[in-house]
Amino acid sequence: MILKSWVLWLCIIALVISELLLFSAKQQKNLAQADARDARQQIAELTNELAQAKTSDAEAQNAEIARLRSENQDLVRLRNQVTQLTEANRQLTQQLKAVRQAAQQQQDQIQAWQADAVAAQQAQRAAAAAAAQQQAQAEAAQRNACITNLRQIDAAKQQWALENSKSDEAVPGQQDLLPYLKGNVFPTCPGGGTYTINNVGSLPTCSIPGHVLPPQ
Repeated sequence: MILKSWVLWLCIIALVISELLLFSAKQQKNLAQADARDARQQIAELTNELAQAKTSDAEAQNAEIARLRSENQDLVRLRNQVTQLTEANRQLTQQLKAVRQAAQQQQDQIQAWQADAVAAQQAQRAAAAAAAQQQAQAEAAQRNACITNLRQIDAAKQQWALENSKSDEAVPGQQDLLPYLKGNVFPTCPGGGTYTINNVGSLPTCSIPGHVLPPQ
């Protein structure tokens, strides 16, 4: 009887222990399932974040590629502009060189013209001085020749008065003096002046100023 009681109690204890173990196993299973759900949720969140990260990274890469392409296009455009500016600068340099050469040629030509003008002015002045000198010499020669004619006229007049017993107030004519003149010809002024015989007591005169006999 006692043995059956111990067996019964052992069975009860075993049953309680098995229930406890089963309850603990269920608790562990629930905990494990909860952990699994949390893990799956974390995995899902991580997957979502990874997808978002991939998408964001792709967008960033696309944006970077687009930026690089834009910068490359800008670089090409800038290179073209630099090339155009370099060509324009070269053309401007050539034009400036041509303008400087033309300006130098014009300056040389102006200097040559100025030198020719100075030479021409000097030649004109020399010619004018020579002409003035020749004119002065011609006028002096005419004046001297005219004075010589006036002396001849006065000498003929004095000789006529002496031979014909004329007073100082007597006025001879050209015909009266011809016999006393060389070649029986009444002289004429080389400058185109007109002679006035005047009376015996006065010197003959010429109408040209300066053609005057010096007083005796």
